[in-house]
Amino acid sequence: MGEPDKSTIQELVRTAAEARKTAYAPYSRYRVGAALLAADGQIFTGCNIENAAYTPTICAERTAFFKAVSEGVREFRAIAVAGSPEGDALTQYAWPCGVCRQVMAEFCDPDEFRIIAAGPAGAYRMAALRELLPESFGPANLG
Repeated sequence: MGEPDKSTIQELVRTAAEARKTAYAPYSRYRVGAALLAADGQIFTGCNIENAAYTPTICAERTAFFKAVSEGVREFRAIAVAGSPEGDALTQYAWPCGVCRQVMAEFCDPDEFRIIAAGPAGAYRMAALRELLPESFGPANLG
């Protein structure tokens, strides 16, 4: 499978930035969008959705994963994340939180799955899941 090609990465970054526009973030004002690439080429989007009680809040990455899994998709190649304080422009790189990384570890090969952090002016940074979640706990630990 390997790393997605440059045009696929750019499509994921654009799609994540577009998904960011639908974020519901009235409390933090930090809007995040995600674009999850399934092994079969489908792209699932997600945005962060906040709640006044805080704990029911869900990140964009988990929204995308849960949408995909609820549609029967269980194999993934990459996810792009676009997050910044409110406004149209991305002003920083946003990496997934620990909870989102753990969800990724449930479904993704830690050496093959790529996380793409979208940045200002179309720039991006990329890492393998294992780099961001070394020594993770996953399904293999229970077998």
